[in-house]
Amino acid sequence: MSRRIWLTGASSGIGAALAEVLLLQGHLLAVSARSAGALRELADRFPGQVLVAPGDLSDAEQVRAIGERIAERWGALDQVILNAGTCEYVEVADFQAAIIERVMHSNLIAAAHCVEAALPLLRAGDRPHLVAVSSSVTFLPLPRAEAYGASKAALRYLFEALRIDLATEGIDVSLVSPGFVDTPLTRNNDFPMPMRWPVDKAARHIARCLERRPYEIAFPTPFIATLLLLAHLPKGLQLALGKRLARTEPRP
Repeated sequence: MSRRIWLTGASSGIGAALAEVLLLQGHLLAVSARSAGALRELADRFPGQVLVAPGDLSDAEQVRAIGERIAERWGALDQVILNAGTCEYVEVADFQAAIIERVMHSNLIAAAHCVEAALPLLRAGDRPHLVAVSSSVTFLPLPRAEAYGASKAALRYLFEALRIDLATEGIDVSLVSPGFVDTPLTRNNDFPMPMRWPVDKAARHIARCLERRPYEIAFPTPFIATLLLLAHLPKGLQLALGKRLARTEPRP
């Protein structure tokens, strides 16, 4: 059955690949990203299925306008997948609070704006489902991930609390916690990325799992299991491991 879905961060990476999968399944898709070019290409390739809704999701007014546009076109949403986000790494030798602020705005505050716009539409939808893409970094502290990890940990708490508060309304809430996925964002990483998945494989896996509405979709399983095991080590051992993973030379 075709569903009305709002997908953010749909112009590249996991979002773009997931948009392809969902459209091929026959769903109606409202797609958001800062850049409209890639979104319009999707609309051209899937006529009648795509609602192009670009905007800066950290801007509450722009997000409100997107919600109004969706309401005008469809009147309701059955599923919302908040995938938009960014990553910046922290160099403690030159610690900048502005990095934390930027990443928090992109990964947490923007998601909160989207939730505000989405909930009235989900309440009018069929078997509503709210989904956020978090990260496996929330399972174990890692070097230089202060900004990214903190933002995704906050996102996790936000959605796990929302799951409780929305349960009585029949709105299911799922978290997606990927390991390393081959995207334009991760290609900038300057460290090994074990068990990295191709983006198409990740998108198919997410779409397949979302049909079951689980509390969490975390992959790849061996990588997640390793992180969870390490997370149960004594803090001293976690620190020793982290120091071994940390880069010892400053970034040029």
